[in-house]
Amino acid sequence: MGSRILTLQRQARELGRLRTGYTDGKRPVRSKTWIATSHAEHYVTAAAEAWGGAVERWQPLGNGAPQFRVITEAESIDALMPPGDPLSQYNELWSGGGCQRRCDGERERLSNQPCICLRQFGEDWHQQRKGTVCSATSRLNVILPDMPDVGVWRAETHSFYAANEWGGTVDMVLSGTNGQGMVPVVLRIEPRQRVADGKTKKFPVVVVEIRGITTRQALTGPLPTALALDPSGSCAVAAIEAPRPDYLAQAGGALTADDVRDVWRDARAAGHVHPKGTDDLSKQLMAIAARKDEEAAAAHAPAAEPEPDEEGAYDVEVLDDVETEQSGGWPAVAQAGSGARA
Repeated sequence: MGSRILTLQRQARELGRLRTGYTDGKRPVRSKTWIATSHAEHYVTAAAEAWGGAVERWQPLGNGAPQFRVITEAESIDALMPPGDPLSQYNELWSGGGCQRRCDGERERLSNQPCICLRQFGEDWHQQRKGTVCSATSRLNVILPDMPDVGVWRAETHSFYAANEWGGTVDMVLSGTNGQGMVPVVLRIEPRQRVADGKTKKFPVVVVEIRGITTRQALTGPLPTALALDPSGSCAVAAIEAPRPDYLAQAGGALTADDVRDVWRDARAAGHVHPKGTDDLSKQLMAIAARKDEEAAAAHAPAAEPEPDEEGAYDVEVLDDVETEQSGGWPAVAQAGSGARA
């Protein structure tokens, strides 16, 4: 790999957006299926070929540039979570003039003051009429592996329930992968309902689900790219059928602590241990390496001086004249019980 400007924040280009609503004139309408929009027509055409629907020109509200969109027939879309932290969440208030408030729940970032909605309406501020207070806004960058070009698509929702669930799912996955590698997911529009004050309200919630792999695989460490791209195909079958090497046995048979550390590096490359060494297997391998270090230190420790027995005699090895001359005239003290008593 060539050189990079270290102060730049490298990020993939945004190819388009995945939406769950559209405008009918000036009235917002919720959609039961995904809507793909982009400035590039061929991206939207590819989405229509994959998930159905007709491509049309679309003018966003406000002064945005004309785009293309397709209201697809798909309630779920297969995607990949890219490396790093793909999720951004704020409480936001928008108007025709753009974003008026962007709050992290405690502090409004644009004016650098405490949460305005909380100060104005108290703990139940989120129950106020939409447009007068902030909305929980979640944006998740995903890769659509079967779409043209290299980049990300941004899925966005203003659902309070999705904000809680997206954050929990993404953070759990990041705790296992440490933001390394890609994770296969499915984005699904799930119909729900809530009963409050005797009234039943129906609404859609976008759900992010792990796709084609088990929870153990998702949390063990970074996935191989081939498995992430094809979690239900031959790569996944090979991953399931191939037994995991017995790393503890390899470490137990190692000669030195460095050899044990090489075993851990192999396990990390295969995604079987956490890169930070916080998992159980890593801790067991560390314990074996520490034991190897102790054994090596004991082997190189100075030999203890011989001590006399209860009669004051030493166990020594008697050398004849030839051996004494060849050894420089110094007798060699042998292990106890191996020589004649002087």
